[in-house]
Amino acid sequence: MQKNIVVTGGSKGIGRALVLRFLQAGYPVITCARSATDLQELQATATQQIPGAVLHFLPADLSQREETIRFTDFVRGQGEVGVLINNTGSFIPGRLQDEPQDGSQLRRMLEVNLLSAYDVTLALLPGLLAQGEGHIFNICSTASLMAYPNGGSYGIAKHALLGMTRNLREELKTSGIRVTAVLPGATLTASWEGVDLPAERFIKAEDVAEAVFATYSLSPQAVVEELLIRPQLGDL
Repeated sequence: MQKNIVVTGGSKGIGRALVLRFLQAGYPVITCARSATDLQELQATATQQIPGAVLHFLPADLSQREETIRFTDFVRGQGEVGVLINNTGSFIPGRLQDEPQDGSQLRRMLEVNLLSAYDVTLALLPGLLAQGEGHIFNICSTASLMAYPNGGSYGIAKHALLGMTRNLREELKTSGIRVTAVLPGATLTASWEGVDLPAERFIKAEDVAEAVFATYSLSPQAVVEELLIRPQLGDL
């Protein structure tokens, strides 16, 4: 029996593309998102496009620790996990100097982009360690590698997520668990809605999903530690 693929934030953008790519390959998938309506629409699409698709989902806001606990309990109830893809994220542009003085924006960006991945990983890691195999993908960003003038607290959180990923890689390399940081540049998702740029200036979410799937498909003797994907014409 194939182990479950867990994709957080799977109703839109890169997460949605990942869910559909693994379903197309015949894997059972578990996902979550804040909107129950979006998840139901995803289920309808999967059922229509992929005969026999097995998709489990739970509405959950992973920026809230109690919601994360509820989701990871749900995941464990569905059986063993083969792949964990921490995709939940949010982008608020702006300069640090313009952010609220109470630090609320940084805390929000850390909760969504870093702590969600941290909490889900720690909850599911014992099962992966017991199996002696698995693959963890953290969806980082080119903002994890370089600072942008309008990146603000988002850039801080994404730098921290890459740091967490690198730590996990070192800690887990002898355990049979592969760890990959995925670093996409500007991808055509809801984060870029309203921007007056042609679609060809962006990466397709489906291309990110295909690259992740190819990385997962390598033999257990090989791991892509950092998967950097940019638009052909460069960063925006």
